[in-house]
Amino acid sequence: MGPTTLVGVSAVAYGEAHASSPRKPSRTATRAGRRGSSSATASPARPSRCARGRSITRRHGLTVSVPLLPGHGTRWEDMQLTAWQDWYAEVDRELRVLTARCSRVFVAGLSMGGALALRLAARHGERVIGAVVVNPANKVHGLSAYALPVARHLVRTTKGIASDIAKEGAAELGYDRVPLHAAHSLRVFLRRLDGELPQVTQPLLLLRSAQDHVVPAADSARVLSRVSSTDVTEIVLEHSYHVATLDVDADRIFEESLAFMGRLAPSVGKEGTASVG
Repeated sequence: MGPTTLVGVSAVAYGEAHASSPRKPSRTATRAGRRGSSSATASPARPSRCARGRSITRRHGLTVSVPLLPGHGTRWEDMQLTAWQDWYAEVDRELRVLTARCSRVFVAGLSMGGALALRLAARHGERVIGAVVVNPANKVHGLSAYALPVARHLVRTTKGIASDIAKEGAAELGYDRVPLHAAHSLRVFLRRLDGELPQVTQPLLLLRSAQDHVVPAADSARVLSRVSSTDVTEIVLEHSYHVATLDVDADRIFEESLAFMGRLAPSVGKEGTASVG
């Protein structure tokens, strides 16, 4: 239930730990996928679980899970063998682990991760008390999207889309190629999710970049028009591009996320907060 590593993640879940929760954080963080690209090719990524009172979450009393999606964090050839069902199954499994350990759970994600987070909220109902999404994907745009069902059998990959960042010197670790099988699967997933968005009833914080060269503003507008949430906050990030969690507005994203969670779970963000039983 925390404000920590939204940075470059595909989907992340936060929980406020029970007093009896284990406290064995992973030593590494991961950066999982965005719209079919993602995670480094040079240095394989690993999933991360940061328990309450440890690592960067220690001031906020939070347990954080950052799952690594199948096909991410290694080589694009590995992503070629996966589909949206694999990606969603991984975040669904991690959410179930968190809900078994934590009394209140939020989900959050960037781009495709935002879409995965929204599906978790739609399908898990009261198990999720709030969602934070940054530049959430809702549709694969352009005429090429309609050619994907056939083109994926003729062409293996297309150019990657990593590092849409305004901040000078900042870069995102990501694949330089996107497998068309994965892109097609993402399109199928987003179309399915669009029909499920009315099932999202939890409080929602949506942050979107004023300039985004990967996911257009229309995707955020569509999400906001489709969800059934009555507690909705939209924030426009004026200085960042798509990967806003690595960009100029990163600090604001983390601060707004923590404030949002703290409003719904008042013990969040307080020094020395007690566990919730």
